[in-house]
Amino acid sequence: MLILVVGCSSDEEASSDGDNSEIANDGKVNGELEIQYFVGGYGDSWWKEVIADFKEEYPDVTITEHAGPNINEEMRSRWVSGDPPDVVYIDGAGSSETQMVEDGQLMNLTEWVKDVEVDGTPITESFIVDPAKYDGEIYSLPLVFDTWGTWYDEAWFEAEGYEVPTDFESFMSTMGDIQEGEDIAPFVTTGQHPYYFLRGMLYPAFGAAGGDQLLEDVITGKEGAWTSEPVLEVMKKVEKMQKEGYIDEGFGALNHTQSQMNFLLHKNAFIPVGFWLPNEMEKDKPEDFTYGFIPSPMQDAGEPFAVVPDLRPLAIAEEADNPEAAKAFVDFVFTKEYATLFSEHTGAIMNINGVDLSQNENVSDYLIEANAMINDPEQVKIYQKPHPMSAELETPISNALVSLMLGNITAEEFTQQAEEAAAEYRNSK
Repeated sequence: MLILVVGCSSDEEASSDGDNSEIANDGKVNGELEIQYFVGGYGDSWWKEVIADFKEEYPDVTITEHAGPNINEEMRSRWVSGDPPDVVYIDGAGSSETQMVEDGQLMNLTEWVKDVEVDGTPITESFIVDPAKYDGEIYSLPLVFDTWGTWYDEAWFEAEGYEVPTDFESFMSTMGDIQEGEDIAPFVTTGQHPYYFLRGMLYPAFGAAGGDQLLEDVITGKEGAWTSEPVLEVMKKVEKMQKEGYIDEGFGALNHTQSQMNFLLHKNAFIPVGFWLPNEMEKDKPEDFTYGFIPSPMQDAGEPFAVVPDLRPLAIAEEADNPEAAKAFVDFVFTKEYATLFSEHTGAIMNINGVDLSQNENVSDYLIEANAMINDPEQVKIYQKPHPMSAELETPISNALVSLMLGNITAEEFTQQAEEAAAEYRNSK
């Protein structure tokens, strides 16, 4: 654990009227700690257990939780007015780590993180994927290692003899078989949150087509990236899916849970989602449904699957009232014990090395199988983003993506619109 340095504040400097900011700044871990966390597919049971343990470790800290599926929107006015919570878990609709960094809302953790340890090992040597960096500076620590992939019903595929895709060519072939055999559009996603397709299908495709450099160029909006040849080739694949009728025509009106429900009911056969899918849909899963997961098969034949980790970070507000308790909490969370519990509670993986899930009876089979596949370099190549795409760029690109997937524009028109959005984004910085 990190040894916190005691500051120079005296007792006389502490307010007697209960003002938290002055009590907290005495350099000790006490006072009120406000934590904001999004509750989505991972649920909140892991958070409840961690927070309860933290209270036992630091009895002089009073924790106020701000949590829920709409918490990002509910807390927006607090952030805008300069009165944010101390700790924030950045996840869910309405959140953007890059936007928060660009707006100066997150504390620079670059120097502090050098002293943080995970079970005796420097945390900088303990991450599966390193923290995002903005001009070389660290503003958040990646808590959740998720990756988007393509899900299917393993039991259904086995019963009907459908082949599990291994590349884009076989993906198209299987979707053709399913379309003919089941009379359904085999692929669905959410049109209300088109970043599901962007992150779940296009990022792996860009990684496979142009590696980390192409990923960085499209995410940062580099001039010419979106109209480049490898991006156009990827978008031609999407256009082909649309023209063949493989993308559900009604996807534009679906939110993420509606699209997931359609998938579970076999109205569609493939859906791109992260590891939270089974946990989020646990109550709705048909009894005979068996989750199957593959990295999204957008790569050419002969190439390994491409995986682009999607990290969900924990950060401290630049304007935190209680930075000492905030740092203590962030330090407290990153342990192998809580990483194991995270997988048991959520069906996903925490971003910490050396956590063996293979013999854990409390972890789902799909996660053990996916974890083994992702760690097999013969099957999967991992590509890394520099940081998440800013919402200012992601929103207009997502809108153009929906138009392409509905057949309203061509792949060439999409890349041109995306390039124009990137130019506007660059000019706004």
